Amino acid sequence: MTKVFITGVTGYIAGDAFYALHKAFPDLEYSLLVRTQDKADKITAQYPKARIVLASLDDSETLEKESSKADIVIHGADSSDNEGAAKAITKGLLAGHSKENPAYYIHTGGAGILTYFDTAADKLGESSDRTFNDWSQVSELTSLPDDAFHRNVDKIVLATDPKGEHGVHTAILSPPTIYGEGRGPVGQRGRQVYEMTKLILEKKYTPIIGKGLANWTDVNVHDLSDVYVKLVEKIVSGKAADPEVWGEKGYYLIQSGEHNWGELARKIAHKAASLGYIPKDPKDESLSKDAAMDVAGFEAVSWGLNCLSRSERAQKVLGWKPSAPSLDDEIETIIKSEKARL
Repeated sequence: MTKVFITGVTGYIAGDAFYALHKAFPDLEYSLLVRTQDKADKITAQYPKARIVLASLDDSETLEKESSKADIVIHGADSSDNEGAAKAITKGLLAGHSKENPAYYIHTGGAGILTYFDTAADKLGESSDRTFNDWSQVSELTSLPDDAFHRNVDKIVLATDPKGEHGVHTAILSPPTIYGEGRGPVGQRGRQVYEMTKLILEKKYTPIIGKGLANWTDVNVHDLSDVYVKLVEKIVSGKAADPEVWGEKGYYLIQSGEHNWGELARKIAHKAASLGYIPKDPKDESLSKDAAMDVAGFEAVSWGLNCLSRSERAQKVLGWKPSAPSLDDEIETIIKSEKARL
């Protein structure tokens, strides 16, 4: 039976991915890394057959051991920034596998790596039409500057077994803004748009970072989870041996839509006003980088950065077709959910 080791199931991305995977492949043998018994109890209540691995990302020995035994590792717990965990996973995979006994490492990165060109130029709230394509520009994505956001961990994953000589095949999934209601057992809320909505409801103004001209791509979490399902489907069907899917070309920018941060903030504020949650005619409030950090942390700064991508690889090699509701379609639901949280 195929063994799948997953980190991050109590979070938003991996939690929803696990829901979709379990629905598609209920008979696989799932082992789930969970940090606390309280959260483990919530998972086993919903998935009684799943094996809980009670440990943290700092427990390198456990990560190595579980990765060495798994046929598939899906890493989603602080995966884009935790170097130690990525190193432990790759070490375990290489120790436990070979060409005759292959393994597959599906790593969750982040399209925030593409904000490098704004941050390097100290730009905030300005427009850009620079767009990255994971099919025609994959070599550029896998060789971005070392000081780009998430690049340190990307390099660890890409260096695992780039030619598949030791039987370990890697894929990096780098989603942009993620929205939609998560279906995981614990974490069901996104970050960027949800924190923006929370700020609008609390402060009762429209936050505009810099000039409000920055653009970003987005994807519904349900469509994102479908990419994990498509990759696992390749593996269990015995059709995984495709150099366009794994290794140095296996870098996926997962997106289905695009938004302008200033326009999105105004849409949310106006809809919140129409629902009676904030006063009518909400005013724009221009925020500098420091002011944005003060009111909402790093998420607020990201509202002033550009991150544009095109997702061709998943469509060409996996047959992925995003079909979930768009970000515009979800705005009212997001506002109501954040109002309920407050």
